[in-house]
Amino acid sequence: MKSIRAVTLGCSKNRVDTEHLLSRLEVLYDIVPQDEDRDFVDYIMVNTCGFIGDAKEESIGEVFEAVRLKNEGRAGKVVVCGCLSERYAADMPKLIPEVDAWFGARDFRPLLKYFGVGGDIEHRRRLTTPSHYAYLKISEGCDRRCSYCAIPFIRGRHVSVPIEKLVEEATILAGKGVRELILIAQDTTFYGLDLYHRRALGELLQKLSEIEGIEWLRVHYSYPADFPEDVLEQMAQNPKVCRYMDIPLQHISDVVLKNMHRGVDGEWTRELIRKMRERVPGIVLRTTMIVGHPGEGEKEFGELLDFVGQARFERLGAFTYSEEEGTYGAEHFEDAVPQEVKQDRLDRLMSLQKDVSYACNLSRVGSVERVIVDDYLDGVYVCRSEFESPEVDGEILAKETAALPEGRDPREIVGTFINVRLTGADEYDLTAEIVR
Repeated sequence: MKSIRAVTLGCSKNRVDTEHLLSRLEVLYDIVPQDEDRDFVDYIMVNTCGFIGDAKEESIGEVFEAVRLKNEGRAGKVVVCGCLSERYAADMPKLIPEVDAWFGARDFRPLLKYFGVGGDIEHRRRLTTPSHYAYLKISEGCDRRCSYCAIPFIRGRHVSVPIEKLVEEATILAGKGVRELILIAQDTTFYGLDLYHRRALGELLQKLSEIEGIEWLRVHYSYPADFPEDVLEQMAQNPKVCRYMDIPLQHISDVVLKNMHRGVDGEWTRELIRKMRERVPGIVLRTTMIVGHPGEGEKEFGELLDFVGQARFERLGAFTYSEEEGTYGAEHFEDAVPQEVKQDRLDRLMSLQKDVSYACNLSRVGSVERVIVDDYLDGVYVCRSEFESPEVDGEILAKETAALPEGRDPREIVGTFINVRLTGADEYDLTAEIVR
């Protein structure tokens, strides 16, 4: 068998694409894990990100690294796919001619044909996550027109995956030992409008919760405008739906939100957050913010700081505005905020959030929580509760002492649920002791 190493960059949606591709490629090829060092692989396949400047730079860097390995005789051919090559299909082959083949992000059939593999990639997955959790991409593309975002013309219009297909895929994953599903899309709350002429995320959560073996369902990438309130009902009443919502708000200033084309204003946003906290007691909210967007002066940034201090988001990430060619913002607004000012605002925002996050974590100390064990490292179980999502949030670290009788392999409980009592906290992680 010839060998392929797949390198995946960017978001979890790209990860799912890679997993679908590998499920077909493994029929004819030896799949080399991304972090495994080998003297030689026949192919390096780089699945790129093209969302913002930093992501594009990282993707180009990984492609150049693959080319370096090829030039050193440690790789046979370099194949590139994904968002970057979709977005710059005409430019990338000229920029890096050493790449043997370029493919986009919307249709993977030409890539499979290149590798001599046919068939349908739906439902099939070769997981690159730990075997007890998986991402479930419920739709592709986006019909929103946020002024800063290039995703609609990279990924195309919104297309939902039918509920029955998602249930089938989730059932297969559950049969392989997956216990947690993380629902992802460019916009999960838009799910169903194209197929059923209604928002169907709440209905989908209910159907998935009926699958034997699935214990947790988690929702990412939710858009605030026209938020489907039956999702909150599922969180409040369905024990399998985590009381966790990832909802990128991006800003609170009316001026900035209007320039962003977000379709909501500050009052709407505040009311939605109030409603979420009221309808789902104990909910943990994760959001992202953009600083330095056109229209953001010190007054607007001050509004953002005040809002973050008041809303007390348990999880918050932020990044500086990056002018992306082809977007409405790049064509109609001046990127007038200097980079040093953007960075200063980012630092001030994250310094505030650090204090908020620490206080939120500290308030949980002393409670007993059900957690899933992600890993075992150096005598410590690495765990998460329903309030932590993998890869993006902090962890709960529990010493092994009472987990298993003496002489048993402590890794036996990786991928299972246990109860822990939280004993300490910092701004990101918590420590715990196992409760028998």
